[in-house]
Amino acid sequence: MSTTDHDLAGADILDAPATGANPMPARAPARAVPAPRTSGDPARPDAPTAGPDCAYSTPPDYFEDALEDAERLMKYAAEVGIDVEADIRTAILHARIESDSGWTDVGVARLLAALTQLAARVRPVTAESLKACSGETRHAVRGYWLWAVGLATIIVPFSLVSFVTSGISDAIRKDIATANELAVKLTTQVHPPAAPAGVAAAANSQSALPAGVSPVEVVTELQQFASLIRAIDGRALGLNRFILKSEIDPYHDIREQPPQLHAKFQLPDDLPHHLEAAVDGRITVFQDVRYFAQNVLNDISVFYGAVAACLLPALYALLGTCAYLLRSFEEQMRSRTFTPSVANSARFLIAGIGGAVVGLFNNFTVTQTASLPPLAIAFLVGYAVDVFFSFLEGVLQAFTKTKDPTVAVPAPAAVNGKV
Repeated sequence: MSTTDHDLAGADILDAPATGANPMPARAPARAVPAPRTSGDPARPDAPTAGPDCAYSTPPDYFEDALEDAERLMKYAAEVGIDVEADIRTAILHARIESDSGWTDVGVARLLAALTQLAARVRPVTAESLKACSGETRHAVRGYWLWAVGLATIIVPFSLVSFVTSGISDAIRKDIATANELAVKLTTQVHPPAAPAGVAAAANSQSALPAGVSPVEVVTELQQFASLIRAIDGRALGLNRFILKSEIDPYHDIREQPPQLHAKFQLPDDLPHHLEAAVDGRITVFQDVRYFAQNVLNDISVFYGAVAACLLPALYALLGTCAYLLRSFEEQMRSRTFTPSVANSARFLIAGIGGAVVGLFNNFTVTQTASLPPLAIAFLVGYAVDVFFSFLEGVLQAFTKTKDPTVAVPAPAAVNGKV
């Protein structure tokens, strides 16, 4: 074959259609490959790049947060023996690998689904409560302890003083009432009413006593009267120290002189002679001591009464709130459900208001034979604020009840055919 024939044959082969046994396949056109995105692209920096599993160039921070929460919940489930499906564990473990190599949309989706299922499985425990129980408990307990210790520092001294002054005041009032009765009785005995006209007077008017009254009886009552005077004087001096000796002691000049003080408060040695002079002298001392004691009682009632009625109930309510929060903290730590809350500060404020309101009431009757003082109620108010406000709402409803408009009002009766 000549060169010309070979060239012609080659041209025929190139021009011929591909119908032979082994045709030449046509090459498919190449796809356009998108250029890789850089992290500096300002448009949608967190958008995934193209590909079967789209990878995030700059993933959001909540991916890492979700992974830490899921790992924390999975570890808690393993500790308490909660069965977790294999696909949940696998999704979380693969997410940890992707956090180092690069997040993909499929991995993030599986992670969020696993976190959702885990959260539902271990409820009421949450990732936030597990984190708080492991790292923020010391700060919370310290705050509760500071509140409790601070309140106790104020409540204990004031409560102790209020208890002591209240007991002494009650004792003084009882002694004054008894001494008043004895003073009247002794005065009647040693100063009997004038004898009627025509009746002979007693031979010795200084020692005359009513019929049926013996000197021994009068001396006994006089000794009791003097003992009460000394008791009132001693208790009044003690109470006066609680108000910084604001009341002037009528016998402060002779307090450091035992002979004169003994002569003022003790009975004379010549009894039963001169009973009238002895009774008159004790009554004069009693009047001075009673005046001093009553002034001290008034000052104590004003100052410590205001503290006991206004300040202590609020403080006891705050202490009750501390007790409630500490008890709740202990239960939540045991169940791993503790989460710090800013609502606790509002609870303290509400408890303080409730305690101040309790001070406006008298003793609360629990049953027909039992009642609680305001301070005990104030503590319970702080411990259970909701119960107290439910009580207030019930009281308010009792004052705001109106007649039901659906109830028919009976018409007035007719009188003589007229309405």
